[in-house]
Amino acid sequence: MNENVRKRNALLAQTVIKGLQSRNMTGYYAETREDALALALSLIPEGSTATMGGGMSVHEIGLVKALKEGNYNFIDRDEMEDKRAAMLAAYDADFFLASANAITQDGVIVNIDGNANRVSAIANGPKKVLFIVGMNKVCSDVDGAMKRARNVAATTNAQRFGLSTPCAKTGTCMNCKSPDTICCQFLITRFSRHTDRIHVILVNDNLGF
Repeated sequence: MNENVRKRNALLAQTVIKGLQSRNMTGYYAETREDALALALSLIPEGSTATMGGGMSVHEIGLVKALKEGNYNFIDRDEMEDKRAAMLAAYDADFFLASANAITQDGVIVNIDGNANRVSAIANGPKKVLFIVGMNKVCSDVDGAMKRARNVAATTNAQRFGLSTPCAKTGTCMNCKSPDTICCQFLITRFSRHTDRIHVILVNDNLGF
């Protein structure tokens, strides 16, 4: 990443963190993926139960690997035969790990989901939610965040999963009602009523989609 972009990101991250604080959420800044991993592990006590509902950024900083290899109870739905049981277990977890499809400069978090297990757990259930968010996800406002979520994140994920949706073929959202659509549930997190529940680590790197 260009050094000037990194400097700009570092300054912008402080604006996002202030926005999160105004919304009763806690923000952090990590200069590198390694810093983000160390910070995430400092927030998750050993022995904690943790899980996730998908999110490349969590994998990209090495957090899933560290939790699996460490003294934690990590519920991995990909390794469980009963996927529904794994999804339900998330609602009683100590930590739910996620990324964001987009986040605004003033701290509003936007996510789109197909099965809704991810957005529902973000909204309610797990004791704490920990977001890992690359600075490439930051948008100026909610409108821009929604456009990014639909035209970048959802489209890329539809292609990654090999889905037969118009966006997978055109590279842009067509506002479809395809049986394969993953744009089923939209969650805009603009405030947390529960202090110390939602934590966001902003990483000065391009993470996820």
